[in-house]
Amino acid sequence: MYVVKSPLSDTDLKTVSEALQGALVDLLDLTLSAKQVHWNVVGPRFRSVHLQLDELVASTRLHSDAVAERSSALGVSPDGRAATVARSSATGSVPEGWINDADAVSTLRDALAAVIVRMRERITATGDADPVSQDLLIGVTGDLEKHHWMFQAENG
Repeated sequence: MYVVKSPLSDTDLKTVSEALQGALVDLLDLTLSAKQVHWNVVGPRFRSVHLQLDELVASTRLHSDAVAERSSALGVSPDGRAATVARSSATGSVPEGWINDADAVSTLRDALAAVIVRMRERITATGDADPVSQDLLIGVTGDLEKHHWMFQAENG
């Protein structure tokens, strides 16, 4: 059932909807990973890493909403269910229990790197199919790359 009609051709809509759904899953996964680390980080840099994780979570939550709403605007129902996110995870696993600050930074640095690679693939895929969605993905990726840079700089 299509409630909202897309201005895109069926072929372009398939390409774009796959890119947006993948981006949504990655952003939700990144949010959950960052929040898990946020709750469990310990060490001398606890406060700064804890606050840095809050910034990442706030950013990924905003981006996931924008991506889901873009999908809806194109007539595709976004799927952010936990089972869908778990099935499609790209960020790697977060260690259980307490995480020292250096490991917390490394975990998020690596998770961001994995998501950025996939986001850049989606940018390429959506270029001809839908420049509007591509523009959204470019903005999201730029922000993720800023966070990635900051986590890289955190551990030198």
